[in-house]
Amino acid sequence: MTRYSCPALLVTAPASDSGKTTVVAAMARYWRNRGKRVRVFKTGPDFIDPIFHEVASGQPAYQLDLGMMGEAACRRHLAAAAAEADLILIEGVMGMFDGRSSSADLASLFGVPAMAVIPAAKMAQTFGAIACGLAHYREDVTLFGVVANKVGSAGHALMLEESLPEEIAFCGWLPRDESLALPDRHLGLVQARELPDLDAWLDAAAAKLGESCNMPLPEPVLFEPVPEDPVLKMVGRPLTGRTIAVADDAAFAFIYRDNLALLTRLGAELVHFSPLTDELPQCHALYLPGGYPELHGPALTANTLLMQQIRDFADAGHPVVAECGGMLYLLEHLTDKWGEGTEMLGVLPGSAQMQSRLQGIGMLSAEIQGFTLRGHCFHYSSSEIQLEPIATATQPGRVKVAEPVYQLGGVVASYVHWYFPSAPALVANWFLGEHP
Repeated sequence: MTRYSCPALLVTAPASDSGKTTVVAAMARYWRNRGKRVRVFKTGPDFIDPIFHEVASGQPAYQLDLGMMGEAACRRHLAAAAAEADLILIEGVMGMFDGRSSSADLASLFGVPAMAVIPAAKMAQTFGAIACGLAHYREDVTLFGVVANKVGSAGHALMLEESLPEEIAFCGWLPRDESLALPDRHLGLVQARELPDLDAWLDAAAAKLGESCNMPLPEPVLFEPVPEDPVLKMVGRPLTGRTIAVADDAAFAFIYRDNLALLTRLGAELVHFSPLTDELPQCHALYLPGGYPELHGPALTANTLLMQQIRDFADAGHPVVAECGGMLYLLEHLTDKWGEGTEMLGVLPGSAQMQSRLQGIGMLSAEIQGFTLRGHCFHYSSSEIQLEPIATATQPGRVKVAEPVYQLGGVVASYVHWYFPSAPALVANWFLGEHP
């Protein structure tokens, strides 16, 4: 099989909140504005950051997560991107060496050099010491260069650059400027679709980064193609002729692109709609992904026609797959963190309450119908649902997280954001409405 060559960088940092998303988006827009085709990936099960990268690059952005996806799926994505791109950027997660399947682990496994974003406010030559530490902590990881963030002035930037050894490239700097900070909320950054001036912001950030240096890039990396998952060939196209309505708007936007690609690969036709404004499209099944229903309660309940259509759809036994926020939408009642309650669909018996602290986070897996389905949870609500779970998604390791999986008629619901390609036959059964 043909091997594909493409320059690639894994953008990392000493810690979270260092500015990785801003720098990756700015780099993607910088090179796109110069006619380059840029493909961006996000390490970990993140839904929000990839949309910024899609807007910045003009290309789809996928996750790369060894625990959730497996090595083969990650390699398929990288090889496919290298076959068509001029540059691959991978945004890391947390600090460079933090956690299981860390950014450094990915960089080592796939032979991709790293570039670290180092916040440099109130720092001088120590900037170089941090860069050296990141470069030499592990021999199997190459630190190509660094970007300085939150820099006070051009003179400050020069001081930081001079602190670096020759083998670590200075890849630019961004100033300490509140206009470059992306707004956030309880589940991460405010979504890209909610920022009307995002394109102007991206162009400004790209210009500032590009003005700061000549934007060096490493030598190309060779990526080996990986054949299609043999399990997919065995499953075939059982969803041929079926239409799946996918909720997709500011209230329900936490969707893995791989999930949509799998449903299409299984033969389904996907129709996107907004629960905030639309009616339910003609469909055989409904997919309600996670999101922020707690921020859009009045608008969701104002769409009374859709709410009744979904109730009737579920009552008729049609397949509905709901994840996290999608599950909250199906409950009888949702209370926000200020104590204001909203009547939801009432498809599932139970209620949920938003909390001020995180209630569940982690990678999980569940055994359902003889299949192992993997996914991730990250939620601030607690719920009481009057159903016996059909399974429990659990987490290995020291931090134990467990999330029930509920089924009522054709409805399957959980706090877990499932990674559908981990069990394609089970997912096909769900959307066909085939339950034991």
